[in-house]
Amino acid sequence: MNAPLLPLPSPLRRGDRVGLVAASSALQSGEALLAGLELLRSWGLETDGDPEALLERRWGYLAGQDRERLADLSPSGSEPPALLACVRGGWGAARLLERRPPAEANWLLGFSDVTSLLFDRVAQGRGGGVHGPLLTTLAAEPEWSQERLRALLFGEPLPPLQGESWCGGVAEGPLLVANLTVATHLLGTPHLPPLAGAILVLEDVGEAPYRIERMLTHWRLCGALQQLAGLAFGSFSGCDDPEDDRPAERRFSLEQVLRERSSDLGIPVVAGLPVGHTPGNAALPLAVPACLDGDRGVLSLLS
Repeated sequence: MNAPLLPLPSPLRRGDRVGLVAASSALQSGEALLAGLELLRSWGLETDGDPEALLERRWGYLAGQDRERLADLSPSGSEPPALLACVRGGWGAARLLERRPPAEANWLLGFSDVTSLLFDRVAQGRGGGVHGPLLTTLAAEPEWSQERLRALLFGEPLPPLQGESWCGGVAEGPLLVANLTVATHLLGTPHLPPLAGAILVLEDVGEAPYRIERMLTHWRLCGALQQLAGLAFGSFSGCDDPEDDRPAERRFSLEQVLRERSSDLGIPVVAGLPVGHTPGNAALPLAVPACLDGDRGVLSLLS
C-alpha cells in the first residue's frame, strides 16, 4: 500500500482555540509551558485548559492515568479546539494507541514521543499532523522556526529546508517525519502508516551510534527503508558517544552509521535538516506532497 496524501484542516484564524495535550511524561516545570502559551496568544489564539492542573497531574513518571491523557485528545465541548498542542515528550503516548484515540478534524502538533500519535493519525487517514515544537520547547525556538510554525498553521507558504546532499537524485512523495526510536517501536503494528513511495525524515536524541545502527538495521530487515522514495536525516543530538575513547578504527561515528545504512538504497538521501531536538526544529506537516532533492540537499513542500 502506498503512503497516503491527506488534506490539511482549515487554516487557523485569530480567535481559534488551542487544546493542551499532556500525552507523555509528567511536566517538570511550568515556566517553559507558560512561555509557549504566551507565544500562541500573541498569534491571536485562545488557549483552553489549566496549565497548573497539568503540572499537578501525575501517575508515576507519566502525565496522568491513561484515561486522563487520552481525554486530552478528545476535549469535551460542543466544538473541538482547532489545534491540539502537545506540551512535552518523553514517554507514554504509545500506550494510548491501545485504545486508538480518534483522529479529530483538527491540527495536532508535537514531536519526539508524539510521533506515535502523529503516525497513528496518518494510519487512520486523517491529515493535520505537524511534526514541530512542543509547547515546552516553542519559546526557546529561534524566531525563524516560530514564524515557520505560525505560517504553516495559518495557511501560508513555507520555504524549503536546506540540508547536505549525501545521495543524489530527486524524489516526490508524501512526507513523513518521525523520531527514529519511537517509530521503530511502531514497526509491525497497525499504527505505522504505509511507507511505500514516502519521503521519510528521521531524527533522534541521546542514542549511541550502535543503537542507531541497530534500529536502522531493523528497518532494513523488515523491508521498510527499501520502500521509501527518499530519506532524510534531521538532528541526532547527543548521539555521538563522547565517552567512547576507542581508536577510530575500532568504532563507528554517528555519521558513518547513517551513511552506511542508507547509501545503498538507491534513493535520494539528505542529511543535516533543521528538524529534531536541536533548536530550531522546523515544523513540517505529515502526509502532504513533498520533494527531496538529493542533488542540492533540499526538502520542499509541493502545493
